[in-house]
Parts: sequence; structure tokens; C-alpha cells
Amino acid sequence: MNSLYIIAALFCSFIITVVMLPSLIKYLHKLKFGQEIRKEGPQSHALKKGTPTMGGISFIVAITITLIIASVIDTNNLKYYLLYIYTTISFSIIGYIDDMLIVVKKKNDGLSPKMKLTLQVLFSFMFYLLLTFIYDNVNYIKIPFTDLNINLSIIYALFVIFWQTGFSNAVNLTDGLDGLATSVTIITTLSFALISYKENNIPILIFCLSIIGALIGFLLFNKKPAKIFMGDTGSLALGGILASISIILHKEVAFLFIGLVYILETLSVMIQVVYFKKTGKRIFKMSPLHHHFELSGYGEVKTVYIFVIIAVLSSTIGYFVGVA
Repeated sequence: MNSLYIIAALFCSFIITVVMLPSLIKYLHKLKFGQEIRKEGPQSHALKKGTPTMGGISFIVAITITLIIASVIDTNNLKYYLLYIYTTISFSIIGYIDDMLIVVKKKNDGLSPKMKLTLQVLFSFMFYLLLTFIYDNVNYIKIPFTDLNINLSIIYALFVIFWQTGFSNAVNLTDGLDGLATSVTIITTLSFALISYKENNIPILIFCLSIIGALIGFLLFNKKPAKIFMGDTGSLALGGILASISIILHKEVAFLFIGLVYILETLSVMIQVVYFKKTGKRIFKMSPLHHHFELSGYGEVKTVYIFVIIAVLSSTIGYFVGVA
């Protein structure tokens, strides 16, 4: 495929997102689909109440349309683009249902954890089945800096479910400040784009560029003060997408570095809960970790900058691990 078409994927998804968002924001305002703020969150976040949520619809649509166009142009790789489209839409459906329940009930209480987990496991398992249908010999994890591949056989299916579900929830936890999850995910996806370029994997490169373009467009409206939030529609989808890219590329180990911010956010919640149950005290002022920084005097904007810097450094390391 011509390099011009590859770059066009970024601009195509960017333009679609930017064109969609003003109308989507107006429409969501009209429907009163505003963000509900959790009572135990930072007091400063009360001002965010009513800001339209479910903005992830814009970049999910943009990525999907871009992939459809790519599949029409590059018919030889149609099966790969169909897999990417499934990955993009599947986890966004879970987030969409969750967001809809929150805005309808007017409280920050969407899908039950059990139902959300059930859907995540179901969609992850379906992804694994599609993966085995499209690719040969998928059931292994490549160890960087060696020629060693750890063959997990059918157990790899359980790993895929754990990996996609875990990172889907991790990105969801990261989406707590204006522009935070969007900025960090642009950086993490860029690492995968560079790895796929290095390995001459054109379909994945186009997938990554379509994500980056759409998120850059979304960031224009999501940076502080945010005019719209991505909601679970966006964050659950992005986590599932990134996990799927790491699986397809067999860069699971590299993703531990590339996705370090998401991991730190998740660990902070787990540590906080366990420590509080054991001692009745808190290690962090508030979890996830970005709230601890925010309440420690850094404020929202500085905290986002700090996490972006962490993402740049860890993603750079992850890139070199990925191409090793």
C-alpha cells in the first residue's frame, strides 16, 4: 500500500472526529447526557458535573470508518481490518451500555461489576477465537532479547481474556482528569505504530495511526477545561484495543512498559483497597494515583503533564523492548 494512504489514515480519523464532535456535544447537551461525579471524588471535580460524556462515540466511529476505507483499498488484508473493527466496537458496546445506565439513572452507577466482567470475558474470548481463525500459531508469548517463545497452548485463551479485560479496566481507571487518558493513549499507541512500522506490519500501522489521529482530534475538545468526556464508551474500548494490538504483535512484555501508566493507576487502587481493609488507613490521599498527585498540590494540569512524561519515558523503553 502506498505510504500516502498510510498517512491518510491519521488525517482521515482526525478530520472525522473533529467534524463530529461539535454536533455530538450539542446533541448530548440537548439530551442532558452529562457526567455524574462520584461523591468521594475531589471536590474540585464537582464543577465537571453536567459535562457531556460518551464522547468516545466520536473516535470509535472515526476509527471504524477509517478501517472500512482501508479495507476497501487494501482488500488483500481485509480479514485483518475486520478483526480490528470487531476489537474497536466490541468493548465500546460495554462502555456504551454502562454510560447509558449512568446518565439515565443520574448517578455514577452503571453496569454491575459482575455483568461488566461477564461481557468483557465474552468479547475477549470471541477475540481469541477470531485470532486463531485469522493467524497461525498464536498461542505463545515472545520473550524480548531472546529467540525464546513460551508456548501456552490453549491456556493462552485465558491469558487473552485476562489481558484484554485487565487493560480495558486499567484505561478506564486512568480516565479521571481532563485529557489524561487521551494524551497517554496517544503516546502508547505511537509506540505500537513505530513497532509495527519497524516490522513492516502495514495493517496494524494503519490501525494505530487511525487511533492516534482520532484521539488528537478528541483531545482538542477533551483538554482542560474539557467540553466532553470519552466516558466508558471510549476508555473501555481503548484498553481493549491496546491489549489486542500487543497480542497481535506478540509484544505483551513490551506492553508492560508501554502501558506503565495504566498499570500504576490500577495498582494504586488495589493497594489502597487492600491496605485500607487491613489497617483502616490509606496509603494514597485518593486513588487512582492521578487523584493522589492532584490532591498533593500538583493540580489537574500539572498531574496530566507528569503522567504524560512518565508515558513518554516508559513507552520509549517499551519500544526498544518491543523491537528487541
